[in-house]
Amino acid sequence: MTDVNGTPEGVPAGWYPDPSGAPQQRWWDGVQWTAHIAPSAQPVAPAQPVAPQYYAPVQPARPELNPATPVGTVWIWLVVLLPVLSILLLPTIQIRIPTIDLNDPRPMVDPLAVIGGPWYFVLIGVSWLTYAATVVFSWLDHRELTRRGVVRPFHWAWSFLSSLVYVIGRTVIVRSVAQKRGMAPLWAMIGVTALSFIVTTIWMIMLFTTMFDQISRLATYGA
Repeated sequence: MTDVNGTPEGVPAGWYPDPSGAPQQRWWDGVQWTAHIAPSAQPVAPAQPVAPQYYAPVQPARPELNPATPVGTVWIWLVVLLPVLSILLLPTIQIRIPTIDLNDPRPMVDPLAVIGGPWYFVLIGVSWLTYAATVVFSWLDHRELTRRGVVRPFHWAWSFLSSLVYVIGRTVIVRSVAQKRGMAPLWAMIGVTALSFIVTTIWMIMLFTTMFDQISRLATYGA
């Protein structure tokens, strides 16, 4: 409280607003106002607005699939078994090194045999057709799983990398919504991949053996 002269009553010494109304503080010594003044306390700056934070929407969990709903489709089995065509055609590639008669410079073996004969082009064509068909069948499988109630199935475009990538991703999604079912295509794909590795290895061994034998005969003939 203050008296009629604006003097605080019973107030301890300290800085107080100037009784003259000036925008400053004046020192009160506990008895009277002094000549000491100080600037008024600076107002606290308002807090700066914080930019809103944006977060990626969280994908809802996939609902469980009806236990009676099958998860295997004809399309996924075509994706799994298509590589067998290339495996069956691989042994038809028989590379031969042309031998040359010193008295007749014409090659004694068709030059086309150097790349494996006409079956080489058949194998290349089948490989490209298999690749294209794998992408198409993966798309059809993805569409069929969606129709059967699988939410956000593994995307078919992963088949552009390889059929194995699509089969693995598909199996992970299907097992998460179908009570751990749907492993058969993956096991079959592993078997096809292993078969491809075995056949390719045997073919490479036989190919190099034949080539070394032909080179030895050519060296013997030239000597």
